Amino acid sequence: MKNYKNGAFYLLVTGGFSALIYWIINEGKNLEANKTIIKSGIENGSWNDFLDSMLHNLKDPLAILLAQIVTIILVARFFGWVFKKIGQPTVIGEIIAGIVLGPSLLGMYFPEFSATLFPVESLGNLKFLSQIGLILFMFVIGMELDLKVLKNKANEAVVISHASIIFPFALGIGLAYFVYDKFAPEGVKFMSFALFMGIAMSITAFPVLARIVQERGLQKTRLGAIAITCAAADDITAWCLLAVVIAIVKAGTFVSSLYIIGLAAIYVLTMLFVVKPFLKRIGELYVTKDTLVKPVVAIFFLTLIISSYATEVIGIHALFGAFMTGAIMPDVPKFRTIFIEKVEDVSLILLLPLFFVFTGLKTEIGLINDPYLWKVTGFIVLVAVVGKFFGSALAAKFVGQSWRDSFTIGALMNTRGLMELIVLNIGLELKVLTPEVFTMMVIMALVTTFMTGPALDFINFIFKQNEAEVPEIIVNSNKYKVLISFGNDEKGKSLLRLANCLTKKQKKTTSVTAMHLYLSDEMHTFNTEEIEKESFVSLLEESKSLNQEIDTLFKATLDIENEITEVANQGDYDLLLVGLGKSIFEGTLLGKVIGFTTRIINPDRLIDKFTGKEGLFENSPFDERTRQIISKTKMPLGILIDKDLQNVNEVFVPIFTSEDSFLLDYAQKLIFNNSSKIEILDVNGDVQNNFVMQSVVESLENKYPNNIKLMQEDGVKKEFLASKDIMIISLESWKSLVDSQSDWLSGIPSVLILKP
Repeated sequence: MKNYKNGAFYLLVTGGFSALIYWIINEGKNLEANKTIIKSGIENGSWNDFLDSMLHNLKDPLAILLAQIVTIILVARFFGWVFKKIGQPTVIGEIIAGIVLGPSLLGMYFPEFSATLFPVESLGNLKFLSQIGLILFMFVIGMELDLKVLKNKANEAVVISHASIIFPFALGIGLAYFVYDKFAPEGVKFMSFALFMGIAMSITAFPVLARIVQERGLQKTRLGAIAITCAAADDITAWCLLAVVIAIVKAGTFVSSLYIIGLAAIYVLTMLFVVKPFLKRIGELYVTKDTLVKPVVAIFFLTLIISSYATEVIGIHALFGAFMTGAIMPDVPKFRTIFIEKVEDVSLILLLPLFFVFTGLKTEIGLINDPYLWKVTGFIVLVAVVGKFFGSALAAKFVGQSWRDSFTIGALMNTRGLMELIVLNIGLELKVLTPEVFTMMVIMALVTTFMTGPALDFINFIFKQNEAEVPEIIVNSNKYKVLISFGNDEKGKSLLRLANCLTKKQKKTTSVTAMHLYLSDEMHTFNTEEIEKESFVSLLEESKSLNQEIDTLFKATLDIENEITEVANQGDYDLLLVGLGKSIFEGTLLGKVIGFTTRIINPDRLIDKFTGKEGLFENSPFDERTRQIISKTKMPLGILIDKDLQNVNEVFVPIFTSEDSFLLDYAQKLIFNNSSKIEILDVNGDVQNNFVMQSVVESLENKYPNNIKLMQEDGVKKEFLASKDIMIISLESWKSLVDSQSDWLSGIPSVLILKP
């Protein structure tokens, strides 16, 4: 009855008001008599009129801007992914994407399409959006600076950092002396041109450097800490210096610029002694996501906008204000992390690529159309590398670093990336740089950023060769090294218990390393230690309860399977242990699988993963990741299917073929180190028919009669399997077991799948 009443009411209201609307429109047509009516393009209803209307809509500024954003994000992400795959920073791919979409490629070969997608009149909108992206990005960069680190290592860092600025700055001014006559814009004073050339040569890309340090596992080393600190000090000094240079350029003379510099000094003091304490108080009150409500967020964003506006009005650029606001944010890691999460995705993914393309639209490689111009470009690159690389390296050596560490610091400080593009765009905007010089300097930024990775590899290669000439080492060469890679606490603890059972009585001749891979594209230097500490809290507690010493290894990556195999292969480990999920047998035959990255996937994937059969999930990303780990791992690999593994006392080891003989080595380790009771199932009689395996089993039976038992298949019942802590099986035998859909699978305990 209620539904009937609701339906009747709905029909009455919608029908009645529709009729009223129709009547009003008809009556309103009589009012057109005294008006001049302009007919729309599609009033006649023809297809051509409709197409004309669509073309008109496509030319609307908003439609053009949205089309630009979609194209830019897709192309930037693609090139970023490509360069990431070849071991280069993502930022290089995004810069290349900008150049590809600019006149250097798209504009040259597809001029009509380029003119349609990037008409001249639309570039203003693109510019302002990209500037908003830069303001948010510089805000994040300011927050990423850890000023405590600067205090702790100020002595060495300031010496290296300032040397890495003054050397290239002086060389840049010297270079300006030789190229000013031919390449400086008309009407620009030499001092303005020279100062910008100097600052462009001396900048370092702090975010790119920090990312490279983290990717190479240097963040916990003294070298990594010095490099990060130097880059932070470099960033602060360079941006202050840039503000002074902008003031001088805008004022025309140094004396005139003193007014701007004076106002800038008042601004900085206000931010440090008035705004910072105010923000700190708010940060202490609202430190969690629950308490960080919208009005509080609005206060911080308003501070950012006002600060950027103030520095733009003073004449030292809005980006300095954004950077300064980030630097004075409350010194609470959780608070900064929350804010970075709010800002970073919008700035890095949506708005920052617009800046790369806007830079690319102003970069015309075709302007460098003469051998002489390419020589000048090469000379600019040479001056940049000599000044930054050798300036940093020599200063590092002077303060007591080894040659290897000094050259490594030099290579890292030579990274320019996005920060260089920001400086160059400011120079072009102020008309201090010509399009030709701008293009040359963009090429220099690309080359110096691109060369960082290969330069570090080359330095490591050279010094490894030198170290190899000294027959020193082999201290730990006989150690049995185990690497466990875990995605969450429970899996990590199970893997550690297993590793401990394999090694506990041989602590002097074994080592266990626990690795946690943090699934992320970004790592912020101010909270890296905090994230790392949180990742290992449970595991370290477990290691204490087991009395098992462990080394820890922490990395952020988007390429988990390659990172696992690369670390394992390069570290000369004897066994790699990785984990699958607890609920693997729930629901269906094999249940859900929780992967290495702790993502829950479909239950049927385990079958496809280990058998390689054509199936529903054959092409799934998880299957491919697992196969890569199995195929690329050069040392023995153990895959633990974890069902709350607490003990490894009762162990079942099925031997399907003579190739499973290596499993007896693990059985022996468990008996010796953990006094485990091993029951070996000789499925096809291979143990009894193989002299070597039979000898090993007999030897173990003589030494440990209570710890080993050879059995026949008729003894394997569901109840028997349920009483075991773990089954240890070879990868090939596991494939056969799953292929046959054995009844064992319904009552199976935790499983360790081993690949020799």
